[in-house]
Amino acid sequence: MFRVSAPGQRRLLAGLSLVLARLCCCSAAAANVPNIAVYFGTKTRYEEVNRHLLRDVLAVNASVLKPPPTERCSPVHLTAVIRHGSRYPTVKNVRRINRLSELVRTEASRAPGGWLLDLQSRWETWYTEDMDGQLVTKGREELQQLARRLASLFPSLLSEENVRKRRVSFVSSSKHRCVSSVEAFQEGLWQHWGPSGETPAYSHRVEDELMRFFERCRGFVEGVENNRTALLEVEKFKHGEQMEAVRRRIAEMLGLPFHRLTPDLLEAAFFLCSYELSIKSLHSPWCFLFSETDAKVLEYKSDLKQYWKRSHGHAISSLASCPLFHHVFRTLDKAGRPRRSTEAAPEPASILVGHAETLLPLLSLLGLYKDETPPTASNYQSQHGKRNDGYRSVRDEELKSDPGSAESAGAFWIRTWESSLTRPVFTGRTFRTSRIVPYAANLLFVLYDCQRGPRLQMLLNETPLRFPDLPEDAPLYRDVRAAYRHLLDGCDFHTECEGRAGGRGPSTEL
Repeated sequence: MFRVSAPGQRRLLAGLSLVLARLCCCSAAAANVPNIAVYFGTKTRYEEVNRHLLRDVLAVNASVLKPPPTERCSPVHLTAVIRHGSRYPTVKNVRRINRLSELVRTEASRAPGGWLLDLQSRWETWYTEDMDGQLVTKGREELQQLARRLASLFPSLLSEENVRKRRVSFVSSSKHRCVSSVEAFQEGLWQHWGPSGETPAYSHRVEDELMRFFERCRGFVEGVENNRTALLEVEKFKHGEQMEAVRRRIAEMLGLPFHRLTPDLLEAAFFLCSYELSIKSLHSPWCFLFSETDAKVLEYKSDLKQYWKRSHGHAISSLASCPLFHHVFRTLDKAGRPRRSTEAAPEPASILVGHAETLLPLLSLLGLYKDETPPTASNYQSQHGKRNDGYRSVRDEELKSDPGSAESAGAFWIRTWESSLTRPVFTGRTFRTSRIVPYAANLLFVLYDCQRGPRLQMLLNETPLRFPDLPEDAPLYRDVRAAYRHLLDGCDFHTECEGRAGGRGPSTEL
């Protein structure tokens, strides 16, 4: 035991009280969250990536902005590429859910076990085809809250004056979930400023050339999307030993013949857990089917699909995003260059709303999340490193260095509590779509005006992310351009997507 002075005891008790209060505040939100919620791939809630939002949806940490402390810097431009918020299932998944529901209702009715009887008495399918991927209320709130956090983080850029005077551009995919998301983002800005006169009308333009480039790239459509061999690793894993083991266990729990629970229906059951959490914040009875081991297998199957279809698996998948890449850098060029007094001021912010399929190719083109060994059907085990949870880091050396300091001890417990709310840390692959492109995922490019010249910082899901091979958090913009010179001078959409027929096939280089 260590001795603490009376004032120190009061500070220690205050620190512990703060910890307990925060734990109580977030316990209600966390209590109804299944422990497999961090494994839902592209159907993961944004809160699973930023767990502090479970206790405060508007929490902002200004320390994530990292221009060099030795230079005077101010942000002059923000480009945000954002995925739409939580949505209903698409028609394809609604049909799978309904097939699964009917199968369980008719063929699993005589299976023993209280869990199944409970499921059949408490749950009925309520998904209809007309939902078809539309934004849900929770998804609208996610974009509103993101807008409010970004407006707090960048008050001079996302200001009421800039938006009212149409200095901020809003771009969307034509899909209704994206249009609804860009409208919700603007609603969030108006909420942030509070009532101040008439609410402006929605302002956005639809540009599928930027936000749905993958549909327009013939090389991708023919070489990957419609090429049965392009996703061979996914098919192998889908029918491999890990998936077969999960199918067999879940079929037994449901009282179904193994062959009746197809891989697609197994995935539908897993997605039911994710949809009901993201749409209604419910811990669905379907979640109790799956262990954490099962969830890791299903997440890996999803990651294989995204890797080989949208990311590093085939070169054309990322090259298809050239139009968006060039648009981002043209906008940054304009915002960063000196201007004459007669020129119009560059826009302070550009908000672009698209899909997971928009973000993943762009991140891949930027050289991010490319592990040394690509994920395949045969290396599942080696792709999963050791899991470490938040409580793993106990700061004994801090207490030893100053054992009489109540402030130090209180700070230690607060930090320990904070770390316990963060997601588990995996030492395996970095390409995990649950972490990279959850609902409302966002890639931010922040341009600063600094003493040595413009600097650029990148953040993913409001967390700093470094450019490959550049050691600073906010390197000089000219160094970023130099690193991507080969793409800025090349990466022509027509050449890559409509070039010679032989070039449209999938690249096997990884």
